[in-house]
Amino acid sequence: MKTHRLYIDGEYTESTGNEWIDIVNPATEEVISKTPKGTPEDVNRAVEAAARAQGNWELTPNIERGKIVRQLGDKIEEKKDTFIELLQEEQGKDYQLATGEVELAIDYFRYMSEWARRIEGEIVPSDRANENIYIYKKPIGVVAGIVPWNFPVFILARKVATALVTGCTIVLKPSQQTPNTAMEFTKIIAEMDEIPKGVYNLVTGTGSEIGNALAKHEKVQMVTMTGSVPAGTKVMEAAAQNITKVNLELGGKAPAIVTKNADLDVAAESITTSRLANNGQACTNAERVYVHESVADELIDKLKKSFEKTTIGNPRENKQADVGPLVSEDRLESVATMVKDAKVDGANIVIGGERADQDQGFFYKPTILTDVDHDSTIMQEEIFGPVIPIATFNTLGEAIEKGNDTEFGLSSSVYTEDMNEAMRVVNELRFGETYVNRENFEAVQGYHAGMRKSGLGGADGKHGMEDFLVTQVVYMQYKNDKQ
Repeated sequence: MKTHRLYIDGEYTESTGNEWIDIVNPATEEVISKTPKGTPEDVNRAVEAAARAQGNWELTPNIERGKIVRQLGDKIEEKKDTFIELLQEEQGKDYQLATGEVELAIDYFRYMSEWARRIEGEIVPSDRANENIYIYKKPIGVVAGIVPWNFPVFILARKVATALVTGCTIVLKPSQQTPNTAMEFTKIIAEMDEIPKGVYNLVTGTGSEIGNALAKHEKVQMVTMTGSVPAGTKVMEAAAQNITKVNLELGGKAPAIVTKNADLDVAAESITTSRLANNGQACTNAERVYVHESVADELIDKLKKSFEKTTIGNPRENKQADVGPLVSEDRLESVATMVKDAKVDGANIVIGGERADQDQGFFYKPTILTDVDHDSTIMQEEIFGPVIPIATFNTLGEAIEKGNDTEFGLSSSVYTEDMNEAMRVVNELRFGETYVNRENFEAVQGYHAGMRKSGLGGADGKHGMEDFLVTQVVYMQYKNDKQ
């Protein structure tokens, strides 16, 4: 069993505390590694190292930083199989999605490296004679990156690649449930002489202690966190002490609207993918379906057949398994309770609705619920499991109203062959992302951002990169002694 250490100021180091966190394989319930339960003192050491490195790192030519970021992607590719296996083992991700996540992380480092030559300022006219106004874009400074357990490789890439290419140093905190992939990535950093000491640091531990210490540290200039609304709220509260910028991707409750003019085969396939990807443990997963009453029975039948084809298994033993385990016993119990409560409230279980028949592990059967009341808990709160509740509607306006009736605002989707319906839904839904006739999954060149309680700021593309920059305006007067 592996025992990990912290990585601070270019060196592996012991924690100042003496407690450890067991990392459990959710498919076998076996302890597979141990990481230090870091302390605020560890955080301070890491932030101080990042602050010392910041000045020289931001003065490094952009093109050099871009080359380093690309190298990181190349080196992940060299160890691709290792990352896939670790991801399957620590998070329970099925082989196809684990492979896709690692490949996406590789692509992300390469994509972000190309922004090195594209970070641009402006020159604007002055109202005064003999004066130029320059607008500079500069790195924000030390970044605290808090990574969740559900996409620990890809979201690490999101935070590290963007920070480094923009000239920021970073202190990374992986999830206490899935740190092994971050530890493997840190080995790559440690072996690269091109990365100065202190530019990248890693501290493990709990969110309540390490995340809070990072967010309230006076030398941290931005906290970029992906996680739950309660965790995001605590980060904001801690960051407020120093008016520190926060970049948050929090929960989602994505509606999927299926109109009477939809291609139901496309809708059923896409909703299945959007619901069961990562066993329903993604903020962008389709979380609830609103289908026109005239086509509801047909869609439900197609979804049932699609769900029946889904295979469940330990991803490390069965590469063909579509669905692995939930990440923990707590997550399994939460999903089971939500389904039980929905049934008490009158919902009908079409398929699933119980723990899967496995000898061990936190497996739950893919589940479809119908006759679900819009105001019920399972329609209003994030499920984060392989369960899709379905309700019907009569008019498109009703579907849009119900889709918007949530405290979240991250992803959404609509299925229709009528362009007028599609445009109305796109214009009236209040979500950061809307997918039309396709599954829910974002592109690295897009902009992944939510509204309302789904977060602040965003990631990916030009706009995500610019969140790591600050603006400086220079008013430059000069003498003009005309001869």
